[in-house]
Amino acid sequence: MKEKSLDFSFKYGALFVIALVVIVFSIINENFMTYDNIADILRSISIVTFVAIGVTLSQIVDGFDLSVGSTVSLSTVAAAALMVWYEQPLILVLIVPIVIGALIGLLNALLIVKIRIPDLLATLAIMYMIGGVQKTFTKGFSIYNNMRFQDGTVAPGKFSPEFLWIGQGKLLGVPVPVILMIVAVIAVHVFLTYTRWGRQLYITGGNREAARLSGISVNKIRLAAYVLSGVFAGLAGILYASRVGSGQIDAGAPLLMEAVASVFVGYSVLGAGKPNVIGTFFGAVLIGVLLNGLTMLNVPYFGFDIIKGGVLVLALAITFVHLNRRKA
Repeated sequence: MKEKSLDFSFKYGALFVIALVVIVFSIINENFMTYDNIADILRSISIVTFVAIGVTLSQIVDGFDLSVGSTVSLSTVAAAALMVWYEQPLILVLIVPIVIGALIGLLNALLIVKIRIPDLLATLAIMYMIGGVQKTFTKGFSIYNNMRFQDGTVAPGKFSPEFLWIGQGKLLGVPVPVILMIVAVIAVHVFLTYTRWGRQLYITGGNREAARLSGISVNKIRLAAYVLSGVFAGLAGILYASRVGSGQIDAGAPLLMEAVASVFVGYSVLGAGKPNVIGTFFGAVLIGVLLNGLTMLNVPYFGFDIIKGGVLVLALAITFVHLNRRKA
């Protein structure tokens, strides 16, 4: 009986908690379940979900990318600077942050795969380096329309309506970031589940030596995972800049813990027991619902980190208790 209840809680616990939280907040506040509020929740988690997808990919190959938050920050200010400081065309504003993310992922991979620095240490070092780069590049200032430089001149460019539409617009009444998030989740799920490369990612993460003996180029697979992690962080940076209409320094710093929490909550969704993008999405939904509901209840914002930390601890506890029980 105990075994069955533990299995049930592992498979459906996260979904049950999401449903319970939604019901409680709906009873407390009649505006919680309105279309506008649900759309706001999904819009708010879109950026976190993109970051969390990257973390999921690194986790699948038995790694961990701590640099995603700093990558978001650098991508955000890069997109803003290209538009406000240098008046570059939209296509370049979209491509450069993605390239930056890919290069950071490549640097992570070289340190981890070639030099064999442990992933946590390598990505931690890169996190600090990239954080310093974005602050040096901006001289510690956020980038916004009509900003004034230290010499008294005004920035020549502005955020274009087309760029802002990516983060603020709607398509058929649905926020564009929500559409992009859903497309990304479905595309990555299909890639991981139904393609040879996706299966190779899981095989590499499950048993690296067995993957190598079966003919899989383990180092290339791990490199690809970290590059993709950087690319998704770069996409998150674009979304962030277009949503707030400015290039905020350290924009990605708060996103790391939310992304990690989403990934580990995802372990327990439908009993997956491993990193998976559908679970990651539901993990992000849980955190988004909690934060939105607490905001509507006027809970002080400085208490939110306690909630996010608690969610992460709970997710880790449920996941590793079940995994350890499986091994035993």
